[in-house]
Parts: sequence; structure tokens; C-alpha cells
Amino acid sequence: MNRISTTGSYATMTANLLRAQARQAEVGEQIQTERYASDLKGYAKNAEVLTAMLSSRAKIDGLVSQTTLVNNRLDLQNTAITQVMDAAQGARMAISNAVAANNGANMMVQLQGFLGDAIQGLNARGPDGYLFAGAQTNVPPTSATTMASISAAPSTASLFHNDQYMITNRVDPATSVDTGFAADKLGTDLFDAYKQVQDYANANPGPPAAFSGQLSTPELTFLTGMLAVFDSAHTGLISAGAQNGMIQKRFETAQESLSKQSDTLKGMVGGITDVNLAEAATRLEAAKVAVQASAQVFTALQGSSLLNVLK
Repeated sequence: MNRISTTGSYATMTANLLRAQARQAEVGEQIQTERYASDLKGYAKNAEVLTAMLSSRAKIDGLVSQTTLVNNRLDLQNTAITQVMDAAQGARMAISNAVAANNGANMMVQLQGFLGDAIQGLNARGPDGYLFAGAQTNVPPTSATTMASISAAPSTASLFHNDQYMITNRVDPATSVDTGFAADKLGTDLFDAYKQVQDYANANPGPPAAFSGQLSTPELTFLTGMLAVFDSAHTGLISAGAQNGMIQKRFETAQESLSKQSDTLKGMVGGITDVNLAEAATRLEAAKVAVQASAQVFTALQGSSLLNVLK
């Protein structure tokens, strides 16, 4: 018996065809984006867990980025502190050589050269301004230029213009560490040592001028005593360099740990959001077959129309 009404069948097959096409489009988009859905609605019961993991990962990634910047700054600080430390050691060696040779002809010139290195280190700059200036990053931490300027200053403290603000950075979500150093803490002992040498030279202008040739007994005694003063300044700078190194090691370790945490969370998020491409390709082929089957049935249904029977 021929069918004389196909309205219901048309509606059913049209709906089936549209569903098959929608499924094909959905799977195709998943393969293209490699994600199951484009928003949280697509993850249903996992949306809350996914949101929490994404939030945690964003915080951790922020800390990873921060530790990278901190490590860069600590690298610059290490270079600058090492420069000041080497200048103190160089000055000590210049005095030691003068004492050993019993001649100070070139000693003051050498001391002035090492002082220039120390001042350059104390006034070292980073991307955000002077490293050892505290919060006043646009002001050079020290205005000293020569041994004469140090001797002429009202006090050693007046040569430093940094404040006592210390930069603090987070090592992890629960811990913060001071990562900055102040120029006056690094350079005061060294400047005091230089001041003593220049003051002695000022007090003994000669002729012959102090330390201008063969050393007198008072000059030898004075310079021998200054070796311990420069040693003390050098030791303080070694301690500052070691402290900077320990801080840097702590941030490097924290960065490695945070990066691992971020990778773990990335894997967990991917377990929810990422599409298995091989499985998705299989579903896409099945969806294509479903579309083709629905289309063929729809075409066949057109052939059973009452209009065709009446013809």
C-alpha cells in the first residue's frame, strides 16, 4: 500500500539530518581547536574544577614570570657587587705592593682607579633604574667622584643618596624575601678606608708629598695599618655578594618548582579540555556517515511522495 502522507516522516528525517550535520560540525571544530568546547558550558560538571585549576595555574605562571625578572635583577646585582668587591681587593693590593716595595709613587693613582670602579658598581643601573638606590631609582646612589671628594665631604654618609627601602619579592605564594641592597651599606666602609688614606695625604703635603716616592717609617706604619681596614671592607662586600648569591639560588630553585607545578596543572587541564585527535577523527567519520545516511533517507522519502503516485 502506497503512503499518502509524508509530513511526519519529513519532519523526523529533517531533524535527524540537522542533528547529524550539527554533530559533524561540532566534531570538526573540536579537531580544529583541539578542545572539546569553546567555553565552560561545554564542560558541564567539570567546569568548577577546571576554573579552579586555571586560576591556580595563572597565579603560578605569574610567579614564574616574576622570578625570571627577579633572577635577572639579581644577576645584575651580583655583577655590580663583584665589581665593588674587586675594587676593594685591588685597592688593598695596591697598598700591599707599595709597602712591599717601600715605594708609593704610583699608589695614589692606582687607588683612584679602583675607586672609580667601586663608584661605577655602586651606581650600577638596571632596567628600572639604579640598583642600589632603594625607592629613589632615578637618583645616583652616590655622588662621590674622587678620593678628594670623599675627604672633602662633611661625612661619608653625605655621599650616599639612597633611601632604606628594600625591594621585596615573592618566592612562592606564601613567602616573600628582601632582594635589594642599599649603596650606603655596601660602600660606607670602603669609602671610610679611602678617606683615611686621602686625609693622611692632605695632612702631609710635603715636600715631598706623602706617598710620592720611597716611604718613610710613619708612612709604612700607616699603610700597614690600612691593610686591615681595606680587608674589613672587602670582607663585608664578600658577605653581601654571598647573600645575593643565596637569594638568587633560592629564586632559581623556586622557579624550577613553580614551573613543574605549572606543567602539572597544564596536564590536568589538558586531561579535561584536550581532544584525543585519533578518537575525534573516528567520531568525525561516523558523523559524516550519519549525515550521508540521513541525506539518502531524506532523498528516498522524497520519492515516496503522493505527488509521485498521482503522476
